[in-house]
Amino acid sequence: MTDNLITFTVSRSLVRRVVVAGALLALVHQAGAQQQPDPASFAATSSQDEIQKFCGNIADQARDQRYLLQKQELEKLQADVDDRIKTLESRTTEYQDWLKRRNDFVQRAQAGLVDIFKTMKPDAAAPQLEQMKMEIAAAIIMQLPARQSALFLSEMDPEKAGMISTIISAASDPNTSKRPQPVKAPT
Repeated sequence: MTDNLITFTVSRSLVRRVVVAGALLALVHQAGAQQQPDPASFAATSSQDEIQKFCGNIADQARDQRYLLQKQELEKLQADVDDRIKTLESRTTEYQDWLKRRNDFVQRAQAGLVDIFKTMKPDAAAPQLEQMKMEIAAAIIMQLPARQSALFLSEMDPEKAGMISTIISAASDPNTSKRPQPVKAPT
């Protein structure tokens, strides 16, 4: 029986030691778990810090690169605008040259036409003036001497002569707008 009692005492003391060791181990494990961060959260925090540091380090370079790209784009646009301005200036010069030649031709043609009507008799010129546009007929009559203009108008249809007279009076009126209104022919 003493053998049993010794075994039981040893066993009991062994069990107590194992329980105490297990409890101590659990406490140590809990304390260690509280002090050491979780490796996954440590990796995430570490990655975030590294990303922020990296972005902070290259922010100035990235901004400079954006500015450089924007500057290059603006320079390209400016060059395009300059090219278009040059094209417009050359076309404006061409148009002004063309307009000058046209106006010179119109003046010579008009002077020649007025000279033709100056030599015509009123009874022959009146029907031809009636067939023209009223504005052109009025321009020709305005350039003729007053006596000859009166003879031409007296030979014309009274309604058409009245419209031509209206155009001439409107052209000499300082209150008339610069853009003449079209005269409607009677139907």
